[in-house]
Amino acid sequence: MIPFRPLLIVLLLALLAGCEQDLPALRIGAPAPAFALDRLDGAGVRFPEQYRGRVVAIRFWADWCPSCRAEMTALEPVYRQYRDQGLNILAVNVLQPPETVRPFVDQLGISYDVLLDRQGEVTRSYQVMALPVTYIVDRQGVVRARFIGESTSEAFAKEITGLL
Repeated sequence: MIPFRPLLIVLLLALLAGCEQDLPALRIGAPAPAFALDRLDGAGVRFPEQYRGRVVAIRFWADWCPSCRAEMTALEPVYRQYRDQGLNILAVNVLQPPETVRPFVDQLGISYDVLLDRQGEVTRSYQVMALPVTYIVDRQGVVRARFIGESTSEAFAKEITGLL
């Protein structure tokens, strides 16, 4: 049996997906949708404006997702290795309050940016149907890859190194 909170979020994602007929398909080779969200620390982030000239991994996650936990931990060393070469990771939390997100992130010890998609608007614009999902965006703001489900650090590193 699925616990209530994850079931509620799955249902919300399904409802968001039901509204997607208005959205053009997000395809590899297309510009990544722009967005503005708050970081967990409260600072605002504007994508792609603040990240021009950088390779950005935009990953969608929630604390109840077991694959999300493992993947977030696996991506940390890759981020540390490549951040000075132009890599940013934006970990977009889906529909959870800061008081839920903060202890989870602190426990993992990740150093990349954690963003809060409180209303699910960015999740909807990126057409996220399940978690985790990661989009790799090149230095020009174009989507170059998408990982659906858990990615390994090796697969992630292989995808980004060609773009750095």
